[in-house]
Amino acid sequence: MNMCRPSSTPYWLFLVLFLLPVMAFADVRLPHIFGSHMVLQADKPIVVWGWADPGEKVAVAVADEHQQTTADQKGAWRVNLPAKKASATPVTVTIAGKNTLTLDDVLIGEVWLGSGQSNMEMGVTMLDKASDEIAAAKYPLIRLFLVTRAISPVSSDDVDGTWKVCTPQSIVEGGWGGFSAAGYFFGRDLYKSLHVPVGIIESSWGGTPIEAWIPKEGFASSPVLKEISNQVELHDPQSETYQKQLGDYLASTASWLAEARKATINKTAVSPPPSFPDALKPFDNPGQPTVLYNGMIHPLEPFSLRGIIWYQGEANMGQGAIYTEKTRVQVESWRKAFGQPDLPYYYTLIAPFNYDATHSERLPVFWEAQAAAMSVPNTGMIVTTDIGNPGEIHPKNKQEIGRRLSLWALARTYGKTGIVYSGPSYHSFVVEGNKLRINFDHADGLMARDGKPLTSFEIADADQGVFVPATATIEGSSVVLSADGVIHPVAVRFCWNQTDDPNLVNAAGLPAIPFRAGEVPRPDSFKRIGAETQGYQMIYDLDLSKVSGAVSYDTDATAKVTAPFDRIAYLLELKDADGKLQYVWVSVDAFTDDIHKIGVPTVDSHESFQKNLTRMNVVSDVPGVVTGSGIQGGNIEFWPNNYDPANAAHVPNAADDAFDFGDQMTQPENGYGSMQIHNHDAKQTIFAYNHWGAGQGADVGIGNAPGKNTDWTFASNASAYPFKRLRIFVHGK
Repeated sequence: MNMCRPSSTPYWLFLVLFLLPVMAFADVRLPHIFGSHMVLQADKPIVVWGWADPGEKVAVAVADEHQQTTADQKGAWRVNLPAKKASATPVTVTIAGKNTLTLDDVLIGEVWLGSGQSNMEMGVTMLDKASDEIAAAKYPLIRLFLVTRAISPVSSDDVDGTWKVCTPQSIVEGGWGGFSAAGYFFGRDLYKSLHVPVGIIESSWGGTPIEAWIPKEGFASSPVLKEISNQVELHDPQSETYQKQLGDYLASTASWLAEARKATINKTAVSPPPSFPDALKPFDNPGQPTVLYNGMIHPLEPFSLRGIIWYQGEANMGQGAIYTEKTRVQVESWRKAFGQPDLPYYYTLIAPFNYDATHSERLPVFWEAQAAAMSVPNTGMIVTTDIGNPGEIHPKNKQEIGRRLSLWALARTYGKTGIVYSGPSYHSFVVEGNKLRINFDHADGLMARDGKPLTSFEIADADQGVFVPATATIEGSSVVLSADGVIHPVAVRFCWNQTDDPNLVNAAGLPAIPFRAGEVPRPDSFKRIGAETQGYQMIYDLDLSKVSGAVSYDTDATAKVTAPFDRIAYLLELKDADGKLQYVWVSVDAFTDDIHKIGVPTVDSHESFQKNLTRMNVVSDVPGVVTGSGIQGGNIEFWPNNYDPANAAHVPNAADDAFDFGDQMTQPENGYGSMQIHNHDAKQTIFAYNHWGAGQGADVGIGNAPGKNTDWTFASNASAYPFKRLRIFVHGK
């Protein structure tokens, strides 16, 4: 609750209130973000808002500045007071309507919002040497506000929380082991450098994805995130889509009630009532889109801030490039909501961790997506590859994380000179014979932090197409790479393993950002297949790495097909981070004569096939895949819909309790999506590409997937393959 007290009303407020009509309205109220011991942002307009009875006059004073307004028809009111300079001298804030609220010990200084998942939420009690840090947390001019966890399917008006003076007692209260360690150390370092009051607002929740922190309007603004936007619209009780579906359900329920009444009179059987649609059940857990923004960020708007620090990503690891777009949408929508279009946003590269021993490059691909978000103006990223622990997802050295975030703020937001705020970042490379010269920015004083040879660099040869460890030598602001057997280097990558411990730093001791650059020649298995490919014409060529929601073919030759075709073929190639290539070619008698219905079965293509295939030929280098010509037992499952494991089509050998080669298509039409060809006689998936709307989180595989779901459903493994290419061919009659 707010720390406010009844008090003697200032003389000018007595005059205002004396002139107002005396009416029996409800008490004036404030959101919890306003309270005694708070910090108001310096040098920005001071926005104060709250609630009263409709039409009630409200007067607000911050020190010697005052403003008055009238509550609107819903009882909401808001005032904007002039900006004030930072000051360690406390001021009083008074709000008067029918009643008077007084907030004491209010400071003017720097206010930052810290948000994210568990690494932002992790409290100071969970660190190494926690007792020493807690005992030293005596900073009367640092103030802390911890937002209580809350989810909401629609925008909330308020949060629960209380401003507290930073003390050894308050720093350990609430949260996950106390107040955010990353947020506290960030604020502490700002205070030590700026010597002004600092307020840190923590609004975080462990294990939550970035989608939960993005508003409905953010998703709606991004064509790439259309699938999530549609999902949000469907579950939002305030949307037209929801209201229409609710109306349809109520109408069907009313019809059932009428029939039930007749049955009661006639003493006849009554059918079960219509089931309440799942789509009408509002979001109710912290992993769903918008719910944490609605419950834990929206109520803070439009409180004036200096900036945002963000530490999140573990829950989205594996999504790859789509995370860049989600970050962009989050940043832009928060800036719009807070009314600050240039609001600084500084964030943390998640630390090395052994997420998936079989796909060690999934985390580097995610790092790449995180780093790409720096293309959004006025953002910055710190690197943690040197302070993590591959066996612990929560680095305990939050002191250094807070310090590195503060370096960005001090240099970029506050204009402090002489501060190195970034580690070495890739700029370009130059081929020098059989070597690569890598040029870096932020590269003054490049060195190995442990004094040993540089680690974690790899290069690839044009002819071999496989990355190999490189010998790295520092030359000024560049690093020169070479490797045995690499004659024509064409590509480089650095720190491209989830448990890497790279040692390249600059003179400030800040670590280099993971990266990859250059193009490894694309493999082409088509030539290896031989006579089987004779007479086939390529219709579609799709780089699956580029799919992020919508499917856009690199090549679409459907317009060139003027003659009938009698066979259709698919060639899927997958290459993992270690350079291992696998492929499968499968050709069948044409199952449709519509050239537009042989590609990825999107809603727009109107594909929906579950049928047997004839004269199936399979060529593959994947162990265990049944190959040969004229194979019987082929079947296809192409649709954009959701599906369940029930074997409603009675496919031979298929199970009812596992996703395999005999599943059942369900609603909605624009759902998970299945593109699968099987050999049900061999109880085998030949290839699968599912859930393409998830981009790098899609399912893709050749042969049977390990585990119960042999058709790769829910594998979410697309990011494991840096190279993944699907080509589709037809054979003319």
